[in-house]
Amino acid sequence: MPVPIRRLCVALTLCCALVAGATACGNSNAGSRTSTKATVTAAALDQPAAEPSPTTSAEKQKFAKTRFVANAGLAAGATYQWIVKPWKAGKFKKGADGRRMTLVKAGVAGLFAYNRLKAAERNAKGDPLLSKALAPLSKSIENLKNLPAKLRHGDTGAASDFDDVINNVKDAGKGAGAPVQNKVPTAGQLRSGGQ
Repeated sequence: MPVPIRRLCVALTLCCALVAGATACGNSNAGSRTSTKATVTAAALDQPAAEPSPTTSAEKQKFAKTRFVANAGLAAGATYQWIVKPWKAGKFKKGADGRRMTLVKAGVAGLFAYNRLKAAERNAKGDPLLSKALAPLSKSIENLKNLPAKLRHGDTGAASDFDDVINNVKDAGKGAGAPVQNKVPTAGQLRSGGQ
């Protein structure tokens, strides 16, 4: 099982601190230095790797806004890139070149956008102002659940619905001090469904 990067960074920092501390001690009383080093190392190894967590209410709210902006930005980027742009270019119309593949990509992007919007909605609950701004959109976000299948079957009205909800989420974020910018997800993020 791979070790998370965060734990590796903590271990590396601890090792550097121990080496620096041992070097600073000089040659005086080498036995004491070894004992102290062993005690510090044992104490550090007994501690679980601590996840960085916000401690104040303001930090928790800032963290919630940051995560909201990231998730909503990914949803907006996927929606624009694979749903709105092809829809406006007429690529969903019968007879359009590459229509089938465009519709499949739109369906995948729709599922991804729905998952990221649900995550953004959960993140918003950590900030009272953002939570209040996003609350009226809960039903609209939930209604997107069935739209990816409609997109795959060529329902162009679903593209308009996605565009409307994304714009409403962006407006709510902006009003709550969390402006959202489109961020096109990678192919790996799309394949994972945004989870």
